[in-house]
Amino acid sequence: MPVKIRLQRHGKKGKPFYWIVAADVRAKRDGKYLEKLGIYNPVTQPATIELDIDSSVKWLRNGAQPTDTAKRILSYKGALMKKHLLAGVDKGALTEEEAEKKFEAWMSEKEDKISTSEEKAAKAKEAEKQKALEAEREVNAKREAEAKAAQEEEEAKAKEEADAKAAAAAEAEAEAETPAEEEDSSEDKKEA
Repeated sequence: MPVKIRLQRHGKKGKPFYWIVAADVRAKRDGKYLEKLGIYNPVTQPATIELDIDSSVKWLRNGAQPTDTAKRILSYKGALMKKHLLAGVDKGALTEEEAEKKFEAWMSEKEDKISTSEEKAAKAKEAEKQKALEAEREVNAKREAEAKAAQEEEEAKAKEEADAKAAAAAEAEAEAETPAEEEDSSEDKKEA
């Protein structure tokens, strides 16, 4: 029975989530499988990969063929490296302790690379966030300046209207007082 190590799709539409499984070649993509080896979530940033390396190596050594994507995942997590080292142990080129040391050194180096790339991504994200924040501050400052200018303009208009009303009222008052004075002066002329 030929065995493939492949991805089995789960998750909602547009949000894929995969199980890494060892399955019979004749089984459907999302159908029956022999063993679940791990998970792969490409939606997260960076992609989440959890893999049982020992089970994966066992299947690889028994002749399971990984699909292209599964092969990249197995390589990324070190299953293919461990299979290669164990093949060296079988041939007598390495001892099991040496193979384990090499694998651990390779894994630590890989983890360092991953952590530095994650830090770079986090710094880039933070820089982008700061840039967006600065742009938002500029927009807010511009809005505040426009609002302040509009408010000052309204206050100036209101003051002009108040001055105009006061001037009109003063003028009306002056006109009202002028005929009264004229009447007084005309009455003074009649008496004289």
